[in-house]
Amino acid sequence: MAIKQLTEAQVRDWTVEQKDRWWLENVYRGNMPQLTLRSALSGMIIGAVLSLTNLYIGMKTGWTLGVGITSVILAFTLFKVMEKAGAAKEFTVLENNCMQSIATAAGYMTSPLVASLAAYMMITNTVIPMGVTMIWMISISLLGVLCAFPLKRRFINDEQHPFPEGRAAGVVMDALHSGGGSEGMFKGKLLVVFGLASALAEFLKSGDLIRLINEKLLGWLPFKLHAIPGALEAWFFKLVGWHPKINGVPLEELTVSLEPDHVMVAAGGLMGVRTGVSLLVGAVVNYCFLAPYIIGLGDIKGTVNEAGVMHYGFKAITTWALWGGVAMMTTASLLAFLSKPKMIFRAFTGLFGAGAADKENDCLKHIELPTSVFLVGIPLVGALVVFLAHKFFDVGILMGVIAVPLVFVFAIIAANSTALTSITPTGALGKLTQLTFGALAPGNMTTNIITASITGEVAGNSSNLLMDIKPGYMLGGKPRHQAIGHVLGIFAGAFASVPVFYLLFLRDNPAGLVSQKFPMPGAIVWQAVAEILTKGLSELPKTALIAAIVGAFLGIFFEVLKTVSKNRFPLSAVGVGLAFVIPFTTCLAMASGSIFFWVAARTFKKKDSILNKTFVENLEPVCAGVIAGGALMGIALIVFQLIILPWIQGTG
Repeated sequence: MAIKQLTEAQVRDWTVEQKDRWWLENVYRGNMPQLTLRSALSGMIIGAVLSLTNLYIGMKTGWTLGVGITSVILAFTLFKVMEKAGAAKEFTVLENNCMQSIATAAGYMTSPLVASLAAYMMITNTVIPMGVTMIWMISISLLGVLCAFPLKRRFINDEQHPFPEGRAAGVVMDALHSGGGSEGMFKGKLLVVFGLASALAEFLKSGDLIRLINEKLLGWLPFKLHAIPGALEAWFFKLVGWHPKINGVPLEELTVSLEPDHVMVAAGGLMGVRTGVSLLVGAVVNYCFLAPYIIGLGDIKGTVNEAGVMHYGFKAITTWALWGGVAMMTTASLLAFLSKPKMIFRAFTGLFGAGAADKENDCLKHIELPTSVFLVGIPLVGALVVFLAHKFFDVGILMGVIAVPLVFVFAIIAANSTALTSITPTGALGKLTQLTFGALAPGNMTTNIITASITGEVAGNSSNLLMDIKPGYMLGGKPRHQAIGHVLGIFAGAFASVPVFYLLFLRDNPAGLVSQKFPMPGAIVWQAVAEILTKGLSELPKTALIAAIVGAFLGIFFEVLKTVSKNRFPLSAVGVGLAFVIPFTTCLAMASGSIFFWVAARTFKKKDSILNKTFVENLEPVCAGVIAGGALMGIALIVFQLIILPWIQGTG
């Protein structure tokens, strides 16, 4: 069924009251079941699980992936199977939408864990109590919800902005529920099949578990399980007796390896070929040229192991390389953001003027969230956030009070970008707020991190939630139900991701958060910006200072070329810069995925072929399945290695 929408002329010429009346009469589905017990529970469960995949991906790449379409397909498939088995009644499109709202809100909850809060713990070398982290994350997320819904009327009801990813989720839901279910079941099957295959591949990469199974369970059988090696090239180098080096440094010490990281291959498929190729270019420059040269100069310092062999690895290299990469990402992000002043000014135009409907003539007042919720809620929750920042992180009351109004300002700007492009400039806003508070509270790194966390994280959360509201508007859902759903998702995501982060990744050791397997690039960027604003460039080694200056210039240069070439310049400055804070192996995997799906789109052109239907038309469910299966199995294997294996060995 085609989704009804206004024409461009109607969007331009009608008042918001006319648009609201048209939506109420033509799109709104009345009392169709939406926020039911089953949609709430399924959304919270799926959201909790998918928040763990975002935690896993965020610790590797610094990014969090949208889980809306994944949750839509998962829930649709689950309820279709239950419906055919006679265990459930028909799952309505609005139940599906409400469920994805809850799941998406849960997925966004991981952002502070892989960025601002992790950076705070790394800077202070202290572990924030788990309860404090949970209260803080829930509080700033609630503030994000309260800031998002007042903006809904302007960006969604009045200006009818596309919010491309949100619109895609709405189109998928409409197709699933009006196409007889066959298309949806195919997408669901792809997600499940690739998820199971990914989980199996991740399982086979666990050498300890494979050895245990061979010894304890398969010892009497003539065959054994064989683990997938961590470095695919190692057997060849061993066979030919060759140990390649660059400037005297072994490749493995530079993280240059062919690691079978299929989860990152799938992540690369979702990010696009420009970013993937940019990552590869940056990785080759950093790890194959700059790092060996700087090691030779002595500015990248290794450690000597028990055998007297010098060891470098990712952490030592990124301690130097991050300055050039962060400078490149910062200047490129800020230039891209500030080079569109019309978009920034347009974000504020009419926010409280023509877009505000008279209360008596508001035909949606019985289903929209009451204005009193925002007028009372934002000051109350804002005051709570200021109090918590002061009590938990020793942020001055004045700094906190300044941060809260900035939240709404940055939320408006971020929402305008997300509305038009699906790109939420969280990185640029985070750095901009760090620069702001670097000037307001010079020399105080913790205040810089936490106040910037309030503004940057809340603005990003708010604009992402607006994108999540869009499909509900398209399908005729009740805004109040979506608001309640977002709150349920906040609690589901916090209760799932925070304990896992603390028990499996943090483990009372902030210094151990950064590793080659989990490089934590988001936290490294926040930490680096805070340090450089506090200590100044003079504290850096001369070569790192040169790298920062060159990186800053290249970030501007690449962004200018992108603008002049009308977006045809093949490299992304953010992608190149990001390669300086994540290992070569991860960059190579993501680049491989982006290139594979780019080639697939140009090779498998027959619409009725299984290859086209799988790798072109259904790229999202395929990649989402690989990411979810591999990430969840990866977390399960960490549980095995940290808890189960020591227990078995201790009692065996």
